[in-house]
Amino acid sequence: MTEPLSLSPFNLAPDDIAWVRATLARLSSTQKIGQLFNFATFGNDQQPIRALNRLQPGGMHRFMGPDLADGWRATRLALEENEVPLLISGDIEGGNTSFPFITPLPNQMGVAACADLDLTSRLAAVVAAECRALGFNWSYTPVVDLNHAFRSAVVGTRSFGSDVTTVREQSLAYIRELQRHGVAATAKHWPGEGYDDRDQHLATTINPLSMAQWEASFGAIYRAVIDAGVMSVMSAHIALPAWIRHKRGHSAPQREDFQPASTSALLTRELLRDELGFNGLVVSDATTMAGIVSWAERKELVPSVIENGCDMFLFSRTPEQDVQFMLDGLRSGALSEQRLEQAVTRVLALKAALGLHRKSLDERLPPLAETERCLRAPTHQALARQMAAQSITLVKDTEQLLPLRPERHRRVVLVRQPFKAFFPGSPEPSVEPLLASLRAEGFELREFDTSQPPSRDNADLMLYLVGNEATPTASHIYLDWYALHGDIRGAMTRYWRDLPCLMISFGQPYFLYDAPGVPAYINTYSCVEPVQEALLHKLLGREAFTGVSPVDAFCGQEAARF
Repeated sequence: MTEPLSLSPFNLAPDDIAWVRATLARLSSTQKIGQLFNFATFGNDQQPIRALNRLQPGGMHRFMGPDLADGWRATRLALEENEVPLLISGDIEGGNTSFPFITPLPNQMGVAACADLDLTSRLAAVVAAECRALGFNWSYTPVVDLNHAFRSAVVGTRSFGSDVTTVREQSLAYIRELQRHGVAATAKHWPGEGYDDRDQHLATTINPLSMAQWEASFGAIYRAVIDAGVMSVMSAHIALPAWIRHKRGHSAPQREDFQPASTSALLTRELLRDELGFNGLVVSDATTMAGIVSWAERKELVPSVIENGCDMFLFSRTPEQDVQFMLDGLRSGALSEQRLEQAVTRVLALKAALGLHRKSLDERLPPLAETERCLRAPTHQALARQMAAQSITLVKDTEQLLPLRPERHRRVVLVRQPFKAFFPGSPEPSVEPLLASLRAEGFELREFDTSQPPSRDNADLMLYLVGNEATPTASHIYLDWYALHGDIRGAMTRYWRDLPCLMISFGQPYFLYDAPGVPAYINTYSCVEPVQEALLHKLLGREAFTGVSPVDAFCGQEAARF
């Protein structure tokens, strides 16, 4: 593999290639096996990190706890105790998937709603700076999926939208800037998610496109990001039956048609590597998901992920056991020596491409004081405010309800959907800052109460606050009218012919499908504080709405426009 290491995306110089070769040569088989694993660490407890360090992994994925100093010390420990420098990865996706101590940037759909590639590049530079300040050298972003099946709760706000050109151009701007600032990007989720409304966390999902359709959409996106030098691709638990049937020459359904890409040599080695020419590192999606664990026994799955084309194995509930399964696979031949060498070479090549072998510990994780100065820096927060203001999208206002005025809409009845955190350690979503600001402006707010139903005698405005961001394991997006209105009769009641009504989604942009008749509807894509601050000004008419919807917020329902 000497020649490919000098080519994109690694672009290694002779000295870097020599380090990769020398490091590979001195690793035992057990140590090579360790390099295949990227283990998850939850919170800031140092004991689990010490236990994982004993396995000499290639990487650690940090779900940091809420205390910055404790998190910094835990990451420092991981780096100190590994002779071969670690890849430190994270899902740095913006919105409420982030940590509470970093700049509250918009998620990818909010970014796309700004419709400004320069802002996307500037955001990626901020993400890279704060990643490096926390010790991250590898981000599992961007999501290059297409929002087609709008009921899917797992894609939604994590993607740049439903338009191929938009997703491609946004992804390219993000990847180039992130990697220019020293953090490896990851295009996910191979071979393309968003056309199955299910969630690979819960089941192996299916990309149903024909190969012609796939080439015109996901194929075009992946070819572009590969040409741009994306360093890694995440092979997910998603099947692409059209490619399998094309290669095998059969038309009647076979079980192999529905094999997840993470375990499929045809999808990862032949389509991604051979057809598209990807030379970088392939990491599996999390191997704790139902989309893979339901496919075969664990002892078979573990070596098959690497043998069939992935270079790194992501996450484990039983790390020692999975390492042993990988060793057993090597001894039995389920994992070939050739694939082991290829995979570890690419793991080391990514480390060399990031310059980790030349960097001191302080260069890989700055002293805590430097970290604190970087996070939420004034320029970073200014960008977050600018993008929040630019992204908020007024989808419809058929009765000219806006702007809100205390003298006309003083008595406000709130109807709220519970908000959920995305990942362990992510901030708990809350719209309390917005509500406090509305009260300060002179609005009187009360919660919806079935014993005191809203009417013109006791209310001036119904304000629906709904919408989580894209959420793994949530299955599907929908408005639960029973929960919103309290009982079965309430679920069938609509108030917007009796009272002014405004619905605001702070996450998924598709709720008009279940509320097509609501007269006024806004998508903010997340509820991070800069979004709430900007939303207040727009609700009160102090700023114009400028967001451009990256998806069809009407969900194909023409009636919802009226």
